[in-house]
Amino acid sequence: MSEIQSLHGTTVAEILDSGLQRLEQIEAVALSVLWKDGTVTAGCSNMDLAQLALLVLALDEHQRRQFSDED
Repeated sequence: MSEIQSLHGTTVAEILDSGLQRLEQIEAVALSVLWKDGTVTAGCSNMDLAQLALLVLALDEHQRRQFSDED
């Protein structure tokens, strides 16, 4: 069985950076989403490196837009 570690308080960038440093060790990607109504959904998916790269790019673009709007 897999071990689940809490990453509460960790930024998305920190999580992805850690994963990118150890790409060869990734077997699947698990994600949970906390919705505004307080519900949490979670799932796990086997992803090839191309899909993971697209996810990283999309999150990077989102964060860049978010931070540029705050300036």
